[in-house]
Amino acid sequence: MIKSLNLILTTFFLLFFTHGVFSQEDCILGVGITKDSVLVDVFQLNAIQTEKLTGYSEEVKYTQDILNKTLQEIRERHPQSTVAELSKLASEYTFIMDSMFSVQTTIDKKLLVLFNEKQYTLYHTLCAEAFKSPIVVVPAVYRDSL
Repeated sequence: MIKSLNLILTTFFLLFFTHGVFSQEDCILGVGITKDSVLVDVFQLNAIQTEKLTGYSEEVKYTQDILNKTLQEIRERHPQSTVAELSKLASEYTFIMDSMFSVQTTIDKKLLVLFNEKQYTLYHTLCAEAFKSPIVVVPAVYRDSL
């Protein structure tokens, strides 16, 4: 009885104290996924930032289209009758999904670098509210910003 109680208490404390040790998901803006107008409104982007955002959105959409077509081709042409074939399919699929995430993070980082200090602080605040890890960049300094 005491042994099982100790085991339960130990498990509880390990789960409780290690809860914050696990990494959080990255806090992405979703450039190319989120409507540009939403990002412009939320972060009050200036004209230069808005123009860059439009270009970045197109870049993400183009790249993600290519990766989505690659995924579709992998699914269509890849045999799935043995465990080894399924394992290879999973590996190729994971590689493409990782590439998609990498593209998204890279493009989001390009926009975040254009943020001024107040915009970047707002981004940090929103990430904290969503329990996500913000992407770390050095915000730009603008004379025409608030």
